[in-house]
Amino acid sequence: MMTTGKIQFAESQGTFVLKFIGDVRLTLCAALDAYIEKIFSVLSFESIVIDLTETEGIDSTSLGLLAKLSILSKQKVGFLPTLVSNHDDMNRLLQSMGFDQVFNIVPETTPTCAELQDLPGQMLSEDKVKKKVLEAHHILMQLNDSNREAFRDLVSALESDA
Repeated sequence: MMTTGKIQFAESQGTFVLKFIGDVRLTLCAALDAYIEKIFSVLSFESIVIDLTETEGIDSTSLGLLAKLSILSKQKVGFLPTLVSNHDDMNRLLQSMGFDQVFNIVPETTPTCAELQDLPGQMLSEDKVKKKVLEAHHILMQLNDSNREAFRDLVSALESDA
């Protein structure tokens, strides 16, 4: 039985921390996307850390948004975010998705002194959710050929449905 997912965040001494807990799904994508926008509107930070040590499951939309975060980080501030993961199955998933090319993946995090808070939920229309899902999967498809193959049908279905 997986725990319902939540995403927590903190900001401390120039570091943005995102911690994914439980089963992180599509329902959290609007809040995550909003926070990504917030991070890059600030642009006065030294690092971004994504902590997956308590993540039980993560869907492809959430992974696509993480890839978006990495791409924006590289473009706007010139560095790759750090992804903390110490579970073999999660590491295999990240590896297969090509995340080792767009993140610094490390087995443990340095604890932040900041208090982590839950990202506030955001209600989105079905149409907006569909757009976020499409965007996330387009990004994943750009990372490697197996992703392109894996998500081609889903993306085609979503695009023809729009």
